[in-house]
Amino acid sequence: MKRFLPETLPAWTIVVVIAGLLVSQVATLTIVARDRAASNEILELYRLNDRALSLVKLLAPLPSAQREKLADGLDNPTFTVAVSKEPVIETSIPPDDTFAEMEDILVDRLTQYSIVDARVRRDLPDDESAGRAATSDPDMGSVQRGLLRVAKRFAKTDRLTAAIQFKDGEWLNFSMPMSPPAPVLTKGSLGLYLLMGVLVTGLSLWALRRLTAPYRTLEDAVRRLGHDLKSPPLAETGSREYRSAAHALNTMQAKLREYVEDREYLAAALAHDLRTPLTRMRLRLELLDNRELCASLMNDVGEIDGIVRSVIDFATMQFAEEETELVDLWSLVASLADGYPQVSLDMAEEDGKGLVCRARPTALRRCIGNLIGNAVTYGAGGSISLRRDRGDAVVAIVDEGPGIPEAQLAEVMRPFVRVESSRNRGTGGLGLGLTIADTFARDMGGTLSLSNEPGRGLRAELRLPLA
Repeated sequence: MKRFLPETLPAWTIVVVIAGLLVSQVATLTIVARDRAASNEILELYRLNDRALSLVKLLAPLPSAQREKLADGLDNPTFTVAVSKEPVIETSIPPDDTFAEMEDILVDRLTQYSIVDARVRRDLPDDESAGRAATSDPDMGSVQRGLLRVAKRFAKTDRLTAAIQFKDGEWLNFSMPMSPPAPVLTKGSLGLYLLMGVLVTGLSLWALRRLTAPYRTLEDAVRRLGHDLKSPPLAETGSREYRSAAHALNTMQAKLREYVEDREYLAAALAHDLRTPLTRMRLRLELLDNRELCASLMNDVGEIDGIVRSVIDFATMQFAEEETELVDLWSLVASLADGYPQVSLDMAEEDGKGLVCRARPTALRRCIGNLIGNAVTYGAGGSISLRRDRGDAVVAIVDEGPGIPEAQLAEVMRPFVRVESSRNRGTGGLGLGLTIADTFARDMGGTLSLSNEPGRGLRAELRLPLA
C-alpha cells in the first residue's frame, strides 16, 4: 500500500488539494440539490394553492350536475379533475406538518366560496400515465421533441392530490404532477466543473513549483557542497524562511572551508618542516663510510618522504585550481595505458569514439592512473575496457591479483586502510590511492565501485556521466 502513496511534499499537497476540491464540490452539489428540492416543493404547493382557488371559483357557483360536467371537461392525462360524493383522500390526518399547514391555508382562503374542508397528500408517480407517454417520431420537429421530453419527465414525477369539500357535501378531487427538479449536473455544467477542476489543479501545480523552487535550490546547493566546498554561496533573498536556511548553509560552508583550509595549511607546514631535515639527513648519509647502512637509511628516508607527499596530496586534493573541460576518455585511457606495459587496452579506437565526459583533466588522469597503478602494483598487470551504459561511460580495470575479501571491499575506500595480506607496506602503498580516486570520481559526478572478478582478480569500475 505504501508504494502507491506519494513520497514528496508537492505530490502530497496536490493529493490534498484534489481531495479537498472533490469533497467541496460534492458537498456543494449536495447542498444545492437539497435546497433546490426544498424550494421546488414550496413552489409546487404555491401552484396547488393557485390551482385550487381557480377551480373553486369556477365550480362553487354551479349546481351539482354542472360541476361534474365541467370537471369532466377539465380532466386530462396530466391534470385530473373530478367532482364526487366521496373524497379521494380518505383520512383527514395529513402525512406531515407541511401538508397540515397547507390544508389550513386552503380552508382559510376558500371559506368565502363555501369550502368547509381540505385534504392534501403526495402520491407516487402513476405507472399507467407514465406508460401512456407518447414516443418520439423521427418526423417531429425540435420543439415537439422538447415538449415530449418534458411530458415524459412530468409523467415520472410525484403528484400532489387535493380533496376540497363544498358546503353542500360534494368533494372536488384533483391531482397535478409536481415539476421535475432540474438536474444539478448537466452536460454543460459537467464540462464547466471539469474545466474549473483542471484550472485549480494547474494553478496549484504552478504555485507549488514556485513555493518549492527555493527548497530545490537548497537541495542542489547541499549536493554541490558535498562535492565542492568552493561552490558559490547561495543568494540570501526571498522569503524569510528561505533566507534563514540559505544563511545557515552559507555559514556552514564557510566554516567547513575554513576547517579544511586549516588542514591544508597544516599539511603544507608539515611538508616544509619535514622536508628540510630529510634533506639534511640525505646529505649526512652521503658522508657515511658504511655504504650498506647508508643504502638502508636512504630507503627509510625515501619511504618517509613518500608518506609526506601522500599525506600532502590527500590533504590538498580538494583545493586544486582546475577548470572543468570536455575530456575524450579513449585518448586519456590510451595515453595512460601506454605507460604501463603490463596493462592491455581491450577496445578498438573506433569503439571508444564519442565517450566524452565533462571533468577536470588532471584529476581524472590521476583517478584512472591510481586505479591502473594499483592493478600493476598489486595485481601484476591487467586489462582496461571502456563501454557506454545508457548515459554513462564506464572504465573497467581488471587485474590478475588475488583480489580483496568481500567483507573489506567497502573498507579499502577509506583513507590509510590496506589489506595486509596483499597490499602491505613492503609494496610502498599507504592506503590513499583508492581514497583519492573515489573522491575525484564523486567530485566529477561519477562513482567508483570494486568487485572480485571470477577467475581473475580485483575489478575497479569507474562510472562517469557522458557530456
